[in-house]
Amino acid sequence: MGINSFKSTGLVYSYLRFSDPRQSVGSSSDRQLAYAAKWATEHGLQLDSSLSLRDEGLSAYHQHHVKTGALGVFLKAVEEGRVPQDSVLIVEGLDRLSRAEPIQAQAQLAQIVNAGITVVTASDGKAYSRERLKANPMDLVYSLLVMIRAHEESDTKSKRVKASIRRLCDGWMAGTFRGRIRQGKDPHWVRETETGWEIDPARAPAVLRILHLYQSGWGGTRICEQLNAEGLLLFGTGTENHSQQIYRLIKQRGLTGHKAIELDGEQYLLPDYYPALLSEAEWDELQRVASEHGRRRVKGELPHVITGIGITVCGYCGRPMAGQNLASKKRLPDGRIRDSYRRLLCASAASYGGGCAVSGSVSVAPVERAIMSYCSDIVNLQALYGADRSEAPRMRVAAAREKVDVINRQLERLTDAMLAAAGEGTPLTFARRARQLEVDLEAAQKALTEAERDLASMARQDLTGADEAWGRLAAGVDAQEVEARLQARQLVADTFERIIVYHRGVRPNEDDPDPILDIVLVARGGTARLLRVDRTGRWISAESLESEEQLASG
Repeated sequence: MGINSFKSTGLVYSYLRFSDPRQSVGSSSDRQLAYAAKWATEHGLQLDSSLSLRDEGLSAYHQHHVKTGALGVFLKAVEEGRVPQDSVLIVEGLDRLSRAEPIQAQAQLAQIVNAGITVVTASDGKAYSRERLKANPMDLVYSLLVMIRAHEESDTKSKRVKASIRRLCDGWMAGTFRGRIRQGKDPHWVRETETGWEIDPARAPAVLRILHLYQSGWGGTRICEQLNAEGLLLFGTGTENHSQQIYRLIKQRGLTGHKAIELDGEQYLLPDYYPALLSEAEWDELQRVASEHGRRRVKGELPHVITGIGITVCGYCGRPMAGQNLASKKRLPDGRIRDSYRRLLCASAASYGGGCAVSGSVSVAPVERAIMSYCSDIVNLQALYGADRSEAPRMRVAAAREKVDVINRQLERLTDAMLAAAGEGTPLTFARRARQLEVDLEAAQKALTEAERDLASMARQDLTGADEAWGRLAAGVDAQEVEARLQARQLVADTFERIIVYHRGVRPNEDDPDPILDIVLVARGGTARLLRVDRTGRWISAESLESEEQLASG
């Protein structure tokens, strides 16, 4: 059946795909577009360009053109019925549609033709429709052979490319190769030169600003807004919200000059591939901050300083405490929320279905003032941390390392037992236990890494000037300045392991109309201190605690 005998009442679409954008330069693209226009003219059809069906630099072997490209958009439009039946999709060849495994490639072709759409290959003029494949089954066999060949070609090429990249990576690690390795994306803040890479002065300031704001407790959306306000662009035009890209940026080893490459599950981390923006110590500190979840969960217009970061708990029931701004109430003349409308309450009733032994809430303002004031004195900070502030982190590292060793020994014993039983078949219980131990080992190794980062951070920190940092922020916290409160929130999370609040005192008296606040501050790698605070936020006394049990006995 010739081309001119084809009859259709649908639309004509042209799909172009190039795994390398450089392939689009030349006659191939123009030839296919001309072919599509000719097809439409000869059959009295309209060439539809409302769907942009052009994928450049997207692989059909890895299905990137379906997952993120124009072909995926077209297939979704077909699935939703937005492409009229009897339409025609023109491609250079079937290998443009897919180079995936043949069964998957043929399923994609079937999805299109089963929707009443004809696929025409410009390279040989063949047409694939449900009616034609039914009348000529050998065309289906031919299409499968074409897809098998396309997949094998891509598979062979992929293996060769991976082998070449692996050799280059091994050469880099051995110090025998210092050329370019074209794998993955390069960081936004570097640019290639004739001799290597250099930091892009137009983009690096935005990266450094992002890192500073992130470590100051800012969330992704707020960072994007601030960058836009300051005219610093890193992603796109500056009008979009790129918060997720910011969170991915925090994890990129390119910040320390490393290039990360993964090949079939094998990880390569190539040192000194790019110029570094961060030292290894700065990277470890960034990852320590990033590992502590909840710091960036800032709701509402006024960030909370001691809640929402997972460390403030109720002294009566041990459950988390929540902050609440009753912003609908009257404000002070300067626009601040009144202290009495910023509440601190035990979240047990709302979150756990049961009440706390001591009900009610308290203004969070005096708690904030007391903590900020107390930590603004270097003598208090020294008392809070004790003589050796690294002792507790060292103990946590030792405990985490011991747990990893124990699990490794259990895995070794289980592996020996499985090998001994291999001739009779591995018992199912052995396999299940091995999988569980592998999961436990991964969690234990993660805990060890975080403990080591805490210890390294503690060793680097110097209390000199810490009191001044607290003092600078204290006034801004009380004035309800957003940036000061975000920085103080981060400082609180970095300083304390736990904050325990007894909002009516350790020994509550329900008849006392003006009870004292008792606050236990448990420092990271330090000691516990009990602050006794009045309702204005003035701390009356402070004393060391050997343990929380001391509260009950004293």
